[in-house]
Amino acid sequence: MQPLNHQMMGYDRAITMFSPDGRLLQVEYAKKTVKQGSTAIGLVCSDGVLLVTDKRIVDPLVVTEAIEKIFQIDDHIGATASGILSDARVLIERAQVKAQQHQVTYDSQIDVLSIVKNMCDLKQLCTQSGGLRPFGVSVLVAGIDSDGPKLFQTDPTGIFFQYRAVAIGEGDDGVEEILHKKYKPSIMISEGLKLCVEALKKTLDDNFNVERLDAAYIKTEEKVFRKVEKKELEKLIKPSK
Repeated sequence: MQPLNHQMMGYDRAITMFSPDGRLLQVEYAKKTVKQGSTAIGLVCSDGVLLVTDKRIVDPLVVTEAIEKIFQIDDHIGATASGILSDARVLIERAQVKAQQHQVTYDSQIDVLSIVKNMCDLKQLCTQSGGLRPFGVSVLVAGIDSDGPKLFQTDPTGIFFQYRAVAIGEGDDGVEEILHKKYKPSIMISEGLKLCVEALKKTLDDNFNVERLDAAYIKTEEKVFRKVEKKELEKLIKPSK
């Protein structure tokens, strides 16, 4: 984000105030918060969808297993986020309730797009209401619909995009460069997990270790949200000879 000149100072005091060049500065600040968050990656694979994220453990006394960065919304939908995780938790819990209400009302699983739209409606509302602030978080929502795996990214403005592969957070530029070179639509979940671990390893460099990794996947046939076990991640980092 470009630095503000003196003519624009003061236009960031309220979320409902546009700057002279048509920008909502508070929303742009929220986007910058996402850029400072921990890295998260989503991949659509030929046999399902995959989410991998960095827990970013800053204190060795923290219980790493207690840190949750990938959330289950429904049996067939998962999500991860970058930015202010307390904001993400509110959005995720709202999405979980929405999914259960749909199940009880219609006796069927909700589609991924409906979850994304509901989440983005609340985000957008917070960009045009006085006394509120934008959600400082970008959420990746991944799941399996009747027509296959889906992956969406939402940002603080309330807009969303569908992706085959995407990264958010502080290392998104480096990770996306690797994804552009090595991602293929035919990639399997097992291969995609290796690719994501490789990308995070290059991004985090000396700070990389298995304790920082969190991963989950949903296979197209099973439609069941599953976390990747620590032992499996260790094998990817230290392959057996």
